Amino acid sequence: MALRRALHFVFKVGDRTKTATFYRDVLGMKILRHEEFEEGCKATCNGPYDGKWSKTMVGFGPEDDHFVAELTYNYGVGEYQLGNDFLGLTLQSSQAVSNAKRLGWPLTEVGEALYLTHAPGGYPFYLVDKEQPSSDPVQKVCLGVSDLQRSTRYWTTLLGMKVMENNEDKKTVLMGFADTQCKLELYDNSGTVDHGTAFGRIAFACPREQLPGLEALMKKENQKILTPLVSLDTPGKTTVEVVILSDPDGHEICFVGDEAFRELSKVDPEGKELLNKAMAEDKSDEWFAKNNRQKAAA
Repeated sequence: MALRRALHFVFKVGDRTKTATFYRDVLGMKILRHEEFEEGCKATCNGPYDGKWSKTMVGFGPEDDHFVAELTYNYGVGEYQLGNDFLGLTLQSSQAVSNAKRLGWPLTEVGEALYLTHAPGGYPFYLVDKEQPSSDPVQKVCLGVSDLQRSTRYWTTLLGMKVMENNEDKKTVLMGFADTQCKLELYDNSGTVDHGTAFGRIAFACPREQLPGLEALMKKENQKILTPLVSLDTPGKTTVEVVILSDPDGHEICFVGDEAFRELSKVDPEGKELLNKAMAEDKSDEWFAKNNRQKAAA
């Protein structure tokens, strides 16, 4: 399945201003594109919300060859409840470690040259304190599962990933579509997976012609399909087609047609200014920031 590739993970964010600071100033990512929507997504990209929302793509480089973060902001929703589903994103960047220390962003040393920090909202990020590579610094995304063997079978047999490492002591399996891509790590948490309200979504691209077959396979195997093959419009940009799946533990998985997505995901040189403008005009950001400061001081 070398034609399939890992794209991004979707995070719901409540404090857009503080979130932008974390990804830009701490991690050192760039704003790749920013889009505003007046109503909820047909494929629930923004979660179960019908109102106005925005999508900001941030990463270390173009989406063609970097795994990035999709920051989903629902206007009027200031916080989300975390579960035990998303267990961390690992990236290699000594610069990010230096940035965090310089800015006073909380860091905890959890291993040799390895630090744990958290994005606003509580999402865990692991920073490898080594020189940032010229290729994508993002190494892996870790998700919790209740039955490691069952989940491994789903992701490999049905979705076509290959196992790259099986660590029985740590109860993890590392897998991916290619050695050069961001990997998916599954961790057996030996219990029910709780998605809270902050649940995210991991996205992959495949040739558009594979989408109907993927949907048919899931139907044949009696697996859950959250959104059957559907077209998604972005104002002023390319329309893409997606199928949204759910793995045995309810992790949401998006497969999008690669050809159209490459067109949609081109870096927008105005992305940074579009985000800054949206934040400046959105007074709820100020209210949330003030409310969080008051909570911290209490």
